[in-house]
Amino acid sequence: MSSPGSRRRVLSWVRGAAITVVCLAFVLPIIWMFAAAFKTNVQVTDPSVGLLFSPTLDNFRNVLADGDVLASLRNSLIVGVVSTVLSAIIAVPAAWAVGRFRMRRTGSLVLVARIVPAISLLVPWYYLFAQAGLVGSYTVLVLSHMFVSVPLILWIMIGFFEGLPVELEEAARTDGLSVFGAFWRIALPLAAPGTTTASVLAFIFSWNNFMFALIFSDETTQTAPVTLFNFISYASTDWGGLMAAATLMTVPVVIVAVLGQKYLVAGLTAGATKG
Repeated sequence: MSSPGSRRRVLSWVRGAAITVVCLAFVLPIIWMFAAAFKTNVQVTDPSVGLLFSPTLDNFRNVLADGDVLASLRNSLIVGVVSTVLSAIIAVPAAWAVGRFRMRRTGSLVLVARIVPAISLLVPWYYLFAQAGLVGSYTVLVLSHMFVSVPLILWIMIGFFEGLPVELEEAARTDGLSVFGAFWRIALPLAAPGTTTASVLAFIFSWNNFMFALIFSDETTQTAPVTLFNFISYASTDWGGLMAAATLMTVPVVIVAVLGQKYLVAGLTAGATKG
């Protein structure tokens, strides 16, 4: 009969093996993408060429010389930052109101907005935006991304504000602050980790979104995912250029995640334990 100590060791090994398998499943495609960015098209399609090869920078030179990738990265940055900032300005105070005043029905409506497939709205959106002359502009991209970002930030932040001690705001109001003043000077600073977490997730969604940009953008406003799609043609695919462009697209998201790692971990932990 095995002892409790041996059973714990076995469970620890099994848990470690499971974590390793999951990590490899996520990391290996990224490693392959980075490696393929430094290969020729022949090397990319040759199964015998692994991670030991003579790297080349031609893919990056060609991508950067083309100009479309850099322009699309700039467009993605503009749309991502603007849509995230506007979504946070709308959603964070709304989440505080829902959480503080227990507006359960409003919270349920937000959940419905989160689960409605955005693709089902593309046809009416396109008709309305085309009638307004907005198709192909940054405005339509920002508004379409906000349709997802606002409910996302709001739903995340409701739990954070519900977890904050209401006594702090009541004490602030006793000292003379208004309701909004208590939110601005007390609740909002305390919810900074949650706000950062929600904003980073909203920005990543906007940065990676392909469907809205494919339908609503034109040659001057198309974002990075659409530009990546253009590397694929009917006759052939420029795998080296595609992987180089994908690498350039991945770097900003990695930088955002690394810089905001402390806030992301704190925010996700707080969101899991509060409320």
